[in-house]
Amino acid sequence: MSASSVPHPGVRRVAVTAIAEYPDRIDVRSPAEFALDRLPGAANHPVLDDAERARIGTLYAASAFEARKAGAAVVARNIAAMIESAFVDRRREWRPLVYCWRGGQRSRALVQVLQEVGWRAAQLEGGYRAYRRHVVAELARLPQRLRYVVICGLTGSGKSRLLAALAGAGAQVLDLEGIARHRGSVLGGKPDEEQPSQKLFETGLLDALSRLEPARPVFVESESRRIGAVQMPDALLEAMRVGRALTLLTPREARVALLKDEYAHFFAAPDTVGACLKPLVELHGKAKIARWEALAAQRDWEALIGELLDEHYDPIYSRSLKRHFAADPRVVEARAVSAEAFAELAREVLAGIEDEAMVENR
Repeated sequence: MSASSVPHPGVRRVAVTAIAEYPDRIDVRSPAEFALDRLPGAANHPVLDDAERARIGTLYAASAFEARKAGAAVVARNIAAMIESAFVDRRREWRPLVYCWRGGQRSRALVQVLQEVGWRAAQLEGGYRAYRRHVVAELARLPQRLRYVVICGLTGSGKSRLLAALAGAGAQVLDLEGIARHRGSVLGGKPDEEQPSQKLFETGLLDALSRLEPARPVFVESESRRIGAVQMPDALLEAMRVGRALTLLTPREARVALLKDEYAHFFAAPDTVGACLKPLVELHGKAKIARWEALAAQRDWEALIGELLDEHYDPIYSRSLKRHFAADPRVVEARAVSAEAFAELAREVLAGIEDEAMVENR
């Protein structure tokens, strides 16, 4: 154990298993560290910002003593600024959980000062590194405790809309694409919204899974291994693939309308459509991609979407459906694509699931 991570006798430390008792969480790492991943709900109050951390790190290579002296001065100023601004209105009963990379000097420095003020601050034992180990372990265990109803269907079927309608009807829903900030297909990214890092995706996923009740079914949209740039945990994929498949059938005309609406942000900028289609050259050939790019340039969206659907432009997802969810799926049909129609379909789905559960329990 390094000197920086040795417990201090005057600092209250709590284990990762107790973090639920501390809804107020302070991440004192640098903004760059915080951006990659953090505890759910944590606020970033760095005791060293990115530039300060780099400078102190460089100084440490030459002299550990000089680095600690310079670092102490910077940390003291930053903590003083926090107390005078971000924390100034906190009540005496405030119980923040403070963490840094490994539960060492950065978080300990803030906890000591907060405790001297009178706040009941605690330091996360092992810091973010311990929490990350917890996330990995839980994502290998927790998915197996839940029962999944997997909504399957071709691109543009309205699976996301049905999932939202089910949530509105009171069902338990795991919104993987919402956590991944990506719609899953080649055109699934949003130009004004970056995907989370893999670690931040897994943190959000564990947070969502831990809120679900094992006694109730969990509705989830079928996904291939990757959702944009992030990858699904193996244990969750395996658990979903033994779940109950629910195939959504939607008429072609309705699928065209849905895609035109859902991907409106792409169609407002034709160049982005062309860029997204480039990776499909190996699957469809240069001539086909050139035609689709031409249709995008002409803003002939009806023709483009129709051809994309007819050509199964995203075959990885289609292959995943056939391989993992082809056996005995229950089929439901979206007769219309309005919010009211999907709300009605959600009620029908829930009624059907309840009927199946009654039969199974006899």
